[in-house]
Amino acid sequence: MSPIYLDYQATTPLAPEARAAMLRWLDGRAANPHSPHRAGREAAAAVEAARAQVAVPFRDGQLIFTGGATEAVNMALRGTMGRAGSGRRRLVTIATEHACVLDTAAALAREGYEAIVLPVDREGMVDLDAAAGAIDDSCALVSVMHVNNEIGVIQPIAALVEMARRAGALVHVDAAQGYGKLPIPEGADFVSISAHKIYGPIGIGALWMAEGRTLPALLHGGGQEGGIRSGTVSPALAAGFGAAAATAFGRMEEDRIHAEALARRLRAGLEDWTLNGAESPRWPGNANLRRDGLDAARLISELRGIAFSAGSACASGSGRPSHVLKAIGLSDAQARSSIRLGFGRYTTEDEIDKAVALIREAAERQMEWAA
Repeated sequence: MSPIYLDYQATTPLAPEARAAMLRWLDGRAANPHSPHRAGREAAAAVEAARAQVAVPFRDGQLIFTGGATEAVNMALRGTMGRAGSGRRRLVTIATEHACVLDTAAALAREGYEAIVLPVDREGMVDLDAAAGAIDDSCALVSVMHVNNEIGVIQPIAALVEMARRAGALVHVDAAQGYGKLPIPEGADFVSISAHKIYGPIGIGALWMAEGRTLPALLHGGGQEGGIRSGTVSPALAAGFGAAAATAFGRMEEDRIHAEALARRLRAGLEDWTLNGAESPRWPGNANLRRDGLDAARLISELRGIAFSAGSACASGSGRPSHVLKAIGLSDAQARSSIRLGFGRYTTEDEIDKAVALIREAAERQMEWAA
C-alpha cells in the first residue's frame, strides 16, 4: 500500500495530462528536435508548443528550457554577475532562500563578488529596512524566492523590485514553488521555474528572461536554446512540462481553494502545534508545524505510512537544522521539532484526516516516553 503523500514541496505527483503528453514521445520514436529531417521537425514543433504553454504567464521576453530550477538559478545569478560592470559587484538575496541561490551566492563571494544575505523576521518576511540599505548603486542583482519551499511564506517582491529599479539593479525571482499556483510577480528580469513542482516531470525547468535581457552561455556546445543553453532538449520532458503548465493554469483557482480547505482541516486536527512562518501571506499547501520537545526525524522514521519531511529535500541528509527555521529565530531544538506537510491537487480530505490521526498518536507516544 502506498503511503499518504504529504511532501508536495519536494515534488508533486505526475499529472495524468503530463503523462499522456510524454507517452506520445516515449513510444519508440527517434526524434532529435535539432535535426533537419521530418521527424526532427515534428519533435521541434512539440518543443515549441510546450514552450508556448509554459510561457503563458509571462509577457514578451524569452523562455529557455533547462535541466531544472537549480540550473536556471545558476544561469541567472552567474550570468548577471559575470556581466556586471566593475562598479556593480553586489548580489543581494535573503537568508531563507533555496540552497541553489545561497550556495551560488557563496561561490560568487569566493570569486570576489560581494554577497549580501538579508535577514528575515520571526514570520520569515524579509527586513525591508535592511534591503533598502543593501540595494544601492553597487548592486547588480537582487534574487528573491516567491514562495518559500520550507515555510510557504510569500515575500514582498513588489517592494524589492521597486528598490532594485531605483538603484538600477536587476531582479531574479525563484518561482519554483509559486509558478502555476499563483500569479507571477511583476517587474522581474529573470524568473526560474521547475516542472516537477507543478505535477510535471522531474528533469526539466526553465528560465524566463524579460524583453531586452540576455545572458552569456553557461553550457557550450551546439548552441541550442538561443545559444544560451547548449544540449539536446527532450521532447518528452518538454511536452510533459507544457501539459502540466496548461493544466495548472486552467485550474489555478480550483487548486488553491482545494489547498485552503485541506489546510483548514489539517490545522484543526493539529491545533496544539505551532505554525512556523507567517499565517499570511503564504501558500496554503504548505504547513510547517512545530511541537516543542518532539524529535521530528524519529517521527518521520516511525510513520512509514506517511511521506513527509522536516524541511527541504535538498538538505535532508545533512543532519543540520533547517537554515530557514534558524533564520526565523528558532533554536536548534525547535527546528528539530518541526515537520513540513505539503499537499495539493491529488490529496484527499480522508488522507489528511488519517495522517493527522497517525501523527497525533505517534507524537503523543513519543512525548510520553520522553517524560
